[in-house]
Amino acid sequence: MTKERGTIRIDRVYTQAPSKVWRALTEPTVMARWWAPGDVRAEVGHRFEMDMGQFGQQSCEVVAVEPERRLSYRFAAGTLDTIITWELVPEGTGTRLILNHDGFDLDSPLGRRAYEGMKPGWPTVLDRLATVLD
Repeated sequence: MTKERGTIRIDRVYTQAPSKVWRALTEPTVMARWWAPGDVRAEVGHRFEMDMGQFGQQSCEVVAVEPERRLSYRFAAGTLDTIITWELVPEGTGTRLILNHDGFDLDSPLGRRAYEGMKPGWPTVLDRLATVLD
């Protein structure tokens, strides 16, 4: 039996250079200003917790890093077991940021609820990222 999997994909263009967007994705003090506190680091194998407020502490592990191009980590290991991938593509003097949040188990009530909540939630989070970059 094949499980139904959900993916959230959002594509945004920011006027800032990839180095500035990368910093917002990989420096804990900056990330906490637009998304959530957590000791993120751009090192494959690094494990960290993200404080998602009412949704609790979420375990994460960095699985891929290409500086200023790609950061990927497991999110909510042990519960949702999804993968968040941030891809940065230079676009003129700015950056196209492609977010893929993949692997939602749509056959489970928790996975379905998380997907349905995060799908409309991610655009708001990326709007907050824009204000931190300015």
